[in-house]
Amino acid sequence: MGTIAHMLVDSHVHLDEVDDVEGALRQARQAGAIAVIAVGQDHDSNLRVLELAEKHVGFVYPALGLHPWNLGDIDAAGVERTLRLIEDSAPGIVGIGEVGLDYHKRVRARTDKQRQSEVFKALLELARRYDKPVSVHSRYAWKDSFDLVRESGVRKAVFHWYTGSSNVLREIIGEGYLISATPAAEYHDEHRWAIKETSLENLLLETDAPVAYGRETRYQSRPADVARSLAAVASLKGLDEGVVARQTTLNAMTLFDLSDVAAEH
Repeated sequence: MGTIAHMLVDSHVHLDEVDDVEGALRQARQAGAIAVIAVGQDHDSNLRVLELAEKHVGFVYPALGLHPWNLGDIDAAGVERTLRLIEDSAPGIVGIGEVGLDYHKRVRARTDKQRQSEVFKALLELARRYDKPVSVHSRYAWKDSFDLVRESGVRKAVFHWYTGSSNVLREIIGEGYLISATPAAEYHDEHRWAIKETSLENLLLETDAPVAYGRETRYQSRPADVARSLAAVASLKGLDEGVVARQTTLNAMTLFDLSDVAAEH
């Protein structure tokens, strides 16, 4: 007898980069996914996300963004073009993401902190204006990322794959923002600690597919691996998977306003 699949939401996936999208989405459904949030990284990625969401209405939901990793390849005109696309698409998207700051030395060598901050502020202003949740990348920039989100007036945000300090985590939760758990919760110490310290009411599940996970054995993730995120969180918290699935799915439906999914299930 097979295991019962729980109703899950993959709250952060780079679907435009996943091989065999049709097969990956079929596998995700079989693993219990009832929705996936496809995030964009730049103009072309955003267009592809919109195409995929249009093709898979009611299952793939688009979030458009401009990733700090991509800024080194984009001039000022390219940034404006991407911002215009996001604004023009705002009525039909469920979030702004992936956006944020990255202070890793390789990223800062191509895009300094000031430019990252300026672009992030512009994206946060769009999120505030159109009342969209933000999916935040904050590697080594946890405090600055949080401060910019809070100062922007954005009320809905998820700090995806959080591995930062306890002080900033307390501030994130104190503002009512969320963090998300990836399959790295199986082994990554900082990520595991953050999940343990965060209440279920402030947690989402995600895969960040097609990123590679694992230590001894590496594997390229797919949206179906949201079930691994679920199992890891349940194990860390000593809770039944069904309890974790129900709350994190409710959290995702609320954050991204997935009212049509809620109606179907």
